[in-house]
Amino acid sequence: MSKNKLKIAFYWAASCGGCEIAVLDINEKILEVVQIADIVFWPVAMDIKYKDVQAMEDKYIDITFFNGSIRNSEQEEMAKLLRQKSKTLVAFGSCAHEGCVPGLANLHDSKEILDYVYTKEKSVVNPEGTIPQTETQVKEGTLDIPRFYDTVKTLAQTVDVDYYIPGCPPPVKLIAEAVDAIAAGKLPPKGSVLAPLKAVCDECPRKRENKKINKIYRVHEKVPEPEKCLLEQGIICMGIATRSGCGAQCLQVDMPCTGCQGPGPNMPETGAGMITALAAILGYDEKNLSPEDVEKLMSQIKDPVGTFYMYSLPASILRRKVMKK
Repeated sequence: MSKNKLKIAFYWAASCGGCEIAVLDINEKILEVVQIADIVFWPVAMDIKYKDVQAMEDKYIDITFFNGSIRNSEQEEMAKLLRQKSKTLVAFGSCAHEGCVPGLANLHDSKEILDYVYTKEKSVVNPEGTIPQTETQVKEGTLDIPRFYDTVKTLAQTVDVDYYIPGCPPPVKLIAEAVDAIAAGKLPPKGSVLAPLKAVCDECPRKRENKKINKIYRVHEKVPEPEKCLLEQGIICMGIATRSGCGAQCLQVDMPCTGCQGPGPNMPETGAGMITALAAILGYDEKNLSPEDVEKLMSQIKDPVGTFYMYSLPASILRRKVMKK
């Protein structure tokens, strides 16, 4: 372990693992990381225990890249431990940044989710209706597993975060630029999102004609024209409300932006920004819409939460569904 190198850590909480692969996708850039830093904690890639982190001095780690939202007690404990041991904590990827797909569980509580997964799902055979418990007594002693929380939280809702790298997973370009900034000691002010300020629309090569739309299509219902704005073809594309930095990769293969880069700098949240943008283009040319017309158009959106808050429900104004007590 070199005293002159930075000490870097990676951790994986409630996420799919794509962020771990994204780190490897920087390819030969990883050699530059090795030149400037020693990786002192990366459970997915090296044999190291939580107790080893606990034994480190406070602020021993220079930078921790933390991916994943906070779904259970173990993840919350590790977020707090790594915050204590790190000089700089980076929310790495959409799950840590805004909650992402795991955050859609905020439409339910933990009891509903566990009950469905272990007793109601059609592929499950569980005649005794056994549900995992945080403590189970066996002849060898007590088995403990993490407590499954009612509410999925972002990293910043759990501990103090210094920087954010958005994306599901973060684009290689943004990771590489972050590595360069770390190597040069030129990180921006605390709290910055390490991504461009413009919207995905600014990176998209498709042409906009400021047209109104009167029908909304799901992705599989229409083959889009290749050079025209998807939103103006009636396919909901979140690019107008989403921060750029991805190179509009999805749009280049006829798939709409779904919002994984998070909101633009002047928007309170991606969902609200997109709903506002959509309201501005829904309608018929040369005709004023009645409330009934608006209701009819909006009813074409089959999954509003999944459409507008796929990546951001825990970080949004809504945050979660209010559950009956």
